[in-house]
Amino acid sequence: MFLMTAAIAEAPTRLDPIKLFLDADIVVQAVMLGLLAASVWSWMIIVSFSMRTAAANRRAQQFESEFWKADDYESTLKTSAAADSPAGRVVRAALGEWRRSRKAGVKDNEATHARVVTAMDGQVAEEADTMASRLNFLATLGSVAPFVGLFGTVWGIMNSFFQIGSQESSSLAVVAPGISEALFATAIGLFAAIPAVIAYNRFSHRVNLFEARLTRFADRFAAELGRDMEHG
Repeated sequence: MFLMTAAIAEAPTRLDPIKLFLDADIVVQAVMLGLLAASVWSWMIIVSFSMRTAAANRRAQQFESEFWKADDYESTLKTSAAADSPAGRVVRAALGEWRRSRKAGVKDNEATHARVVTAMDGQVAEEADTMASRLNFLATLGSVAPFVGLFGTVWGIMNSFFQIGSQESSSLAVVAPGISEALFATAIGLFAAIPAVIAYNRFSHRVNLFEARLTRFADRFAAELGRDMEHG
């Protein structure tokens, strides 16, 4: 009776994540460490992407404001502090195609205009792809992390059943610690996956909005170039 009372008194009253990790099987520990590392990397992507999209939108707003007020597109590209923004690169692609067509002596304004529009569309797609390039990791982590955590859980439960056989005891005190450690792997998997899924969906929406913004800018610029061609 005294030993039972002492055991109850020494039993933990709350979960200790560090103890769960230290007491876990080496395979389960490897799964936990991998998921934690992936979670840290995903949060780095989340923070850096948020900062990058905010900066891109600010620079786009600055460039567009300066660009539509200017009379000379070329000089704006040379003098604007935001010329190296996505919108600036769209304009640079358009003017580059314009100059190549004029240099070749092309007289078909419709064909020239179509090539300029194609060049801008290609640059818009490239800017969107560049912005979304690191989001694939978030999508992969969101879909894979729960299953990796589940693998750690299954391995830990198998190990707990092995302990039952080796100690010839089916007491809950024998298997409970191992099962708790195993389930902790699934919890870490969900901890890594849930923010990644939310961030991926949110950031994908931001990329779509930014691509739509660049497309509207390119369409307006194409209309301006079309008017210049008609008067030129």
